[in-house]
Amino acid sequence: MNKTRHVVAVVDDDPRLLESMGDLLESAGYVARGFSSAGSLLVNGLSDLDLLITDIGMPGIDGFELRDLVRKSRPELPVFLITGRHEIADQGRAQGAGGFFRKPFDAQALLTAIANALHK
Repeated sequence: MNKTRHVVAVVDDDPRLLESMGDLLESAGYVARGFSSAGSLLVNGLSDLDLLITDIGMPGIDGFELRDLVRKSRPELPVFLITGRHEIADQGRAQGAGGFFRKPFDAQALLTAIANALHK
């Protein structure tokens, strides 16, 4: 059985963002999975994911830590970082990220970046 739709996980502690990102991803043909924390994502597992989008500034495990944990177990999994905090966005760790977006971000630019990452 061939997998026809890519699975994109979104981790953010803002339920409104999870809902809007889910709607955006589903409308673009992706299967969206929303998680309110890095811990809930890790409990669910990473094996069926094709791409991860995570907020940086979250309680507990932040987006940088989550990205590092994911790289250890799934180094090939693309990880995009998002943040609304501009002081974080200006840090070197964020600037070096392959997929990095400041909130509010351009939905079409995000979808283009996702498509590019998934079709390498």
